[in-house]
Amino acid sequence: MSTIDSLATNLSEYLESDQINLVRRAYFYAEQAHDGQFRRSGDPYVTHPLAVAGILSEMHMDPQSLVAAMLHDVIEDTGISKAAVKSQFGDAIAEMVDGVSKLNKITFSSHAEAQAENFQKMALAMAKDIRVILVKLADRLHNMRTLDVLSPEKRRRVARETLDIYAPIANRLGMNSVRIEFEELGFEALYPMRSRRINAAVKSIRGNRKEIVKQIQCALEACLEREGMPARVFGREKHLYSIYEKMRTKRKSFSEIMDVYAFRIVVDKVDTCYRVLGAVHNLYKPVPGRFKDYIAIPKANGYQSLHTTLFGMHGVPIEIQIRTEEMEAMANNGIAAHWLYKSHDDTPSSAHIRARQWVNGLLEMQQHAGNSLEFIENVKIDLFPDEIYVFTPKGTIMELPAGSTAVDFAYAVHTDVGNSCVACRISRRLAPLSEPLESGQTVEIITAPGTQPNPAWLSFVVTGKARSNIRHFLKNQRHSESVALGRRLLNKVLGGFGTQLEKVPEDQIKQVLQHLNSPALDNVLEDIGLGNRMAHVVARLMVPEHDDVELSPEVGKERNSPLAIRGSEGMVMNFARCCHPIPGDPIIGHISSGRGMVIHTENCNNIAEIRDNPDKCISVRWDPNVEGEFSVEIRVELENERGIIAKLATTITGAEANIEKISTVERDARFSIVNLSLNVRNRIHLARVMKRIRLIKPVSKVTRVKSRKIVKPLKP
Repeated sequence: MSTIDSLATNLSEYLESDQINLVRRAYFYAEQAHDGQFRRSGDPYVTHPLAVAGILSEMHMDPQSLVAAMLHDVIEDTGISKAAVKSQFGDAIAEMVDGVSKLNKITFSSHAEAQAENFQKMALAMAKDIRVILVKLADRLHNMRTLDVLSPEKRRRVARETLDIYAPIANRLGMNSVRIEFEELGFEALYPMRSRRINAAVKSIRGNRKEIVKQIQCALEACLEREGMPARVFGREKHLYSIYEKMRTKRKSFSEIMDVYAFRIVVDKVDTCYRVLGAVHNLYKPVPGRFKDYIAIPKANGYQSLHTTLFGMHGVPIEIQIRTEEMEAMANNGIAAHWLYKSHDDTPSSAHIRARQWVNGLLEMQQHAGNSLEFIENVKIDLFPDEIYVFTPKGTIMELPAGSTAVDFAYAVHTDVGNSCVACRISRRLAPLSEPLESGQTVEIITAPGTQPNPAWLSFVVTGKARSNIRHFLKNQRHSESVALGRRLLNKVLGGFGTQLEKVPEDQIKQVLQHLNSPALDNVLEDIGLGNRMAHVVARLMVPEHDDVELSPEVGKERNSPLAIRGSEGMVMNFARCCHPIPGDPIIGHISSGRGMVIHTENCNNIAEIRDNPDKCISVRWDPNVEGEFSVEIRVELENERGIIAKLATTITGAEANIEKISTVERDARFSIVNLSLNVRNRIHLARVMKRIRLIKPVSKVTRVKSRKIVKPLKP
């Protein structure tokens, strides 16, 4: 749009005269505000907001969006405040303008963080009014069209940001035309030589293709005319970025990609779509497994169409999309088509509802993300266009990114379902939680009260929501477990002075926190639990009237009972893999920095050098009510015999023990050694398992592996 008059002429096609006057008033307001400002190209600055409003007018956007487009840089680049915009144009427009304004005035430690913070503000603004993102996309589109005036480095940075963030958002909102232009302009700016070469290659074969395209188009049109179905048939050009991406990801040559001919058939109503599908399948043979019905099950961004691939003349593959005029508008303009096809009762379209659900999902993810970079990483995962469609047991369709697992599905249903998920049924069969889901499957989540997310889930979940919720839960769980262990360790030392943490005066605790430069007592307790701070040093500060003698390990041992280990302490209590302690074994606790407490058997070789160091080790014992299963290693020497391993496994499971790992070493042709890693409850349970193994006839010897030397011994 070159002038406000030419924009007003275009707006008169769908807006009232008073609405056009509001847009005019916004233009003159912006012109005055930006007076004396120029773009890099040398044009007056107001040409940019005018062009952004022009892009939105092509989408038939409402007058408020057009006014926000005119004013979107006013708060950021001129001396005009949000309050001034509000007094002139009202609350809604002022909020939209503020939402679109960038965060240039804040200094960031890195560009990635600046981009992330910007994106977060945008997500928040979108939640209030989804039109903000449409103005933002139009703003970015005009900036991409005028990239030439920037330095090569800045051009590449803006192009990379557009391809990483804005093109996927346009795709997620179903705005195909905007997405394609983003990708084409971004590709040209980021990889100018690759873009030129592919463009030249496309032009060179266009002449040869033209004849074939015309023949196929004529055949399709004649077929539909015979069947009495009015339709528009046109060939689809592949755009350069999609050719490049297919060559790169699918490792295909240019000629392989360009061998496929694509057509779109646009009809009047949904019923005709399916009739056209039958007609084209009669004309050319369909390729099995290549039919997709996005009309019955639309994509998450509201896209609807029938897709099929046919074997054309001379075996040429033909890709065909069949859709209605309304679906065509939705495919090109996506969420913006809501304003294009706005009904009088103001009922939001299904695409509008889907887009809002996505925005609300962003907000929830933002609350749980540790920082803006983690948030943007999660959002980028969710913006990937490849999706699968699965059913809940009640038949509700849920869209998930390709590669999603039952855990992703559980978190998509509800955060609480994800947190308490223990197993799943995929199409009525029990399946591992890590199994990737496929379109059409029915997924049922089995939950149990008191369960919690497993850290191992992070290795296979795909969605940002699942990842951020698991991290959030584990972060909180580790914190609370560290605080609980730190409290127990501190109370154990304070018990040596005849006091407890609860009895230490509030003033004394405040002094200690000030001395340690810590904001809260929980932070100190967490550091003690994680092994980053010594419990007796903190205790000494809390009970200053006691002298150093009373902090000696001898006094501590006399006046304190050992710390009781319950087996349910969680992530900050680990059991050593060198000696595998189990209830009934004499044990000792090693305080390991950052890991919390590691439990060893008392005679473990790996802590021999530090056993008497009170800074590194602590006296512990098993709680009488210890719970859970503990790993232990045993070594079985036996005679080789057919089926002996199976017999050994049956005997062990019959004694209610689980086999974690099994390996065999052949000593000679007659004898073998079997190393087993088992889960048992305590020493009595282990003795019962070993007794049963000894009763197997070919077994000559059963021993428990007491202590293995680790590769890096612990240093005092």
